[in-house]
Amino acid sequence: MTHDLSPTPREQLLDLIRTLAVVHGKVTLSSGREADYYVDLRRVTLHHRAAPLIGHLLLDRLEEVGLGTAEIDAVGGLTLGADPVATALLHAAASRGQDLDAFVVRKEAKAHGMQRRVEGPDIAGRKVVILEDTSTTGGSPIAAIEAAREAGAEVLGAAVIVDRATGAQAKIEALGVPYHYLFSLTDLGLA
Repeated sequence: MTHDLSPTPREQLLDLIRTLAVVHGKVTLSSGREADYYVDLRRVTLHHRAAPLIGHLLLDRLEEVGLGTAEIDAVGGLTLGADPVATALLHAAASRGQDLDAFVVRKEAKAHGMQRRVEGPDIAGRKVVILEDTSTTGGSPIAAIEAAREAGAEVLGAAVIVDRATGAQAKIEALGVPYHYLFSLTDLGLA
């Protein structure tokens, strides 16, 4: 009997994150805190091999917690971190024959045109999950949760690729939004 020793999609993505996204050295995070490393997830969310893995693994994770495409209508978050994650999920769902829209939350509403803060298919009256690549303080997902609610959406969850375990989960869950993630800092060998 032969055993398939090829890495699972989860193991493949974890390796890509460790190899491409983890940068060692002193950095100042968006929260103002200093760290000895930086997890630059755009290096994977925009990567040709990693992005499809992110879409499928995050879609699988959402299905595990009861937030599959039968329960939610759209995914999105604050531009720029959430944009490629939402697109990856949209494509993963489409490849499975499922309908899932994506949306983008601007940092502030446009002063011209439609003057919308949430771009893409209308999310009013729809069930959504807020996405982010990683979160330290929870600021970006919280801003997106507030914008989605103001746009009339029902926010059923928030999901990130890497949880930094620095308080984002507690702040997001305090808003009544369940928080989910694919990898912890321990998974990345950083805790």
